[in-house]
Amino acid sequence: MTEFYVLKLLDRLQGVFRRTGVDYPVLRSILQVKLTMDARRTPTVLAGGKDNKQTTAEGSPFRIQWIYLLLGLMLILFVVQDGNYIFSMSITFAILMFMIATTLISDFSSVMLDLRDKNILFSKPVNRRTLNMAKSLHVLIYLLTLTLTVTGPSLIVSLFKQGIVFFLIYAAAVILMDCLILVITALIYLLILRVFDGEKLKDIINYVQIILSIGIAVGYQLVSRLFNLADLTVSYEPAWWQYLLAPAWFASPFELLLGGNRSVHLTVMSVLALVVPVLLLAVYIKLMPMFERSLQKLASEEGAGKDSGNMARRLSELFCQGKEEALFFRFTWSMMRNERDFKLKVYPTFGLSLILPFIFIFNVLWGGGGLEELRNTKAFLFIYFCALLMMTAVQMLRYSTSYRGAWIYKTIPLPGLSPVYRGMLKAAILRLLIPLFVIEGAIFLWLFGVRFLPHLIIVLPALLLYSVLCFRLLPKSLPFSEQYSAARQKDFTGSAFVQMFILMGLAGLHYVISLIPFGIYIYAPVLVIANWWIWRISFPRAELGGS
Repeated sequence: MTEFYVLKLLDRLQGVFRRTGVDYPVLRSILQVKLTMDARRTPTVLAGGKDNKQTTAEGSPFRIQWIYLLLGLMLILFVVQDGNYIFSMSITFAILMFMIATTLISDFSSVMLDLRDKNILFSKPVNRRTLNMAKSLHVLIYLLTLTLTVTGPSLIVSLFKQGIVFFLIYAAAVILMDCLILVITALIYLLILRVFDGEKLKDIINYVQIILSIGIAVGYQLVSRLFNLADLTVSYEPAWWQYLLAPAWFASPFELLLGGNRSVHLTVMSVLALVVPVLLLAVYIKLMPMFERSLQKLASEEGAGKDSGNMARRLSELFCQGKEEALFFRFTWSMMRNERDFKLKVYPTFGLSLILPFIFIFNVLWGGGGLEELRNTKAFLFIYFCALLMMTAVQMLRYSTSYRGAWIYKTIPLPGLSPVYRGMLKAAILRLLIPLFVIEGAIFLWLFGVRFLPHLIIVLPALLLYSVLCFRLLPKSLPFSEQYSAARQKDFTGSAFVQMFILMGLAGLHYVISLIPFGIYIYAPVLVIANWWIWRISFPRAELGGS
């Protein structure tokens, strides 16, 4: 078994662990096994980047540090700037918090919520304190390794460029930031664990990750609004809502101690940077036994959602032609509802597609224009960004953790594959795209008024047309018939650029048509005919298939 360097460092502290009641030899053995298993796990950041054999051999989160190192080099551009520390370091910590929080959530939530070690070790003479310490150290090792890799170059450069005081503040702020990210993530999960049970809890955790993705996108916008850029001069204006932004907390000590700005506003935020992480860490330590007890709910199947299938059956009767198409419509609908990995990969995109159009509109409003001025613009075209969801959804419809069950396709007497693909795509459109379009359409109608209604009617067939084009541009595969680790990023990167270009082309064409008197009323039937034609040639009824 691999002898990790971090374990040798822990050996020097074994006396501290023994004094706290931890069985250090057992702790070391547990950590060694956990770190070895990490070396065989494919991290989310590389999922889809290599084939299965490659990812098995190279998928350790500790073997992709060069990626984080390259990303961390960007931070040097901010730490070398003299003066206006609140600007440069707010951007620095916004980037850091985004990278570390998303990586922790995507790759190590499974570690924080893992029950397998309990099932194995509770039957052995291992006390709970040792086991809990092993889990905490496991996450901490990962988090510190990731953080040191990302911040290492900028820390070294800051020591020589800005001096020892800047370096020490930076290092302390990074440690406090790590504590804040780890504790907030754990406390959110604890809150969910206390309220929900079993399978429902596992779904809620996915939804929390969606909310965090949306929060990160919105947070970036708020961080950029901390400053006014006029004539290439950056100015900082205090506001109450800045107390809610953690990157501004961690940037405040630099401006307070090095920039000479002794304002009450910066003092309060500097205190928040120290007090909030430490206070939350103390709360987390206090609640850790409750957290471990609550984890047992993950082993319970109680509360799992029951899908009667009534909605899928009714929709298939309305929108599907033929029994085979209706069958695969209901199958895809059910899989999208129950396939947790599918939801984990697609639903965050749902959240971003929901919020992205309004971020652009927010930028227009922030620029000084009011609601009346907004209604006189073509900003309603931002609704096309909701179709970004289909780029991911159509791609992921081919993958499943239950891919071994794909043998069933060979036992079904199908006249061809067209009914399979038609049912699959219609299910994705009706379950994902249409609800998103209805939500955004209702908000856009409120923002732009009744005059937007004809444009909204045009957008729907345009998005349906775009969905079929996304399907045609991707490699054809039966629904949920391949494993996730078999995904090849190179198969989708080229098509993603083409899909984005097509989406922008549809929005641009809509803009041009809107300049022509009565153009939208001519464009609407053209889109309907184009949809009929593209569906007909993409899913020919006489097609005979293989697999």
